[in-house]
Amino acid sequence: MNFQDILADKTIKPKEKTELLSQLVLNTPAVIDELISFAKISKDSIKATVIESFEFATKQKPEIASKSMLHFVSQTLTEKAPRVKWESAKVIGNIAHLFSKQLEEAIKNLLVNTEHSGTVVRWSAAFALTQILKLKTSINKELIPAIESICEREEKNSIKKIYLEGFKKIK
Repeated sequence: MNFQDILADKTIKPKEKTELLSQLVLNTPAVIDELISFAKISKDSIKATVIESFEFATKQKPEIASKSMLHFVSQTLTEKAPRVKWESAKVIGNIAHLFSKQLEEAIKNLLVNTEHSGTVVRWSAAFALTQILKLKTSINKELIPAIESICEREEKNSIKKIYLEGFKKIK
């Protein structure tokens, strides 16, 4: 079954679609660019399912990620749909260590998402930003003060905790 059949099949439940797509991505990494092209022109629910499948797959095997995947999820951080934003952030958190010198767009968009009204969007942005912090690159000179400021404004302790744990890992 190809990815279009999986996504079009109304008898397959959403979580099952994500699992099937992530297995397809893990078993056939060459399908990633096709999925990205398809997701770009799809409605938000399909796009989010594709990105979630990337999140599942990169959690298990981050090295399957490509620059095109990083670029795609960095861009989709600016989409309107919260699920697209949070799944994209989780992918970035999973693969940031592979692309430590190519994270400018992702960081810029993640910082914007730290101000989002949705808790899950802010939580996912916090996860990705702390994964980037842990890389201990030169960007930390700018990122640390920005995250400290975000942490002071953040009302949810669960999100603050992510940032604080990230700070502990870099000291």
